[in-house]
Amino acid sequence: MFKVTVKDYFSGAHSLRNYKGKCEELHGHNWKVEVSISGKQLNKIGLLIDFVEVKKIVKEVLGKLDHRYLNEIEPFDSINPSSENIAKYIYKEIEKKLRKETKKCKLVEVVVYESETTSVTYSKL
Repeated sequence: MFKVTVKDYFSGAHSLRNYKGKCEELHGHNWKVEVSISGKQLNKIGLLIDFVEVKKIVKEVLGKLDHRYLNEIEPFDSINPSSENIAKYIYKEIEKKLRKETKKCKLVEVVVYESETTSVTYSKL
């Protein structure tokens, strides 16, 4: 089994609804996102999936969040823009796009770092 991981970043603001503490106030983060894809079969030139393809998909998904007030965009206009929900959203959006690109590999997990010391991982495992 091979696993390919791509890292990217986005900046955004949010406030957590019904949270008792500082995070209920408007604040921002520079989120780091790691996307891991796995598979058993390499293509004819020895790649599981081209990093360029993965980076393109990740940039497209994160571009919808970058420099935005997350509480105002779907689905975070109705669910809390917590790191957990952000990780799940990114996973689902990348999974949709990846299915269109290739059937040979599978999205394993998305890790969202809210800071250098805190992260959330979403996977279907």
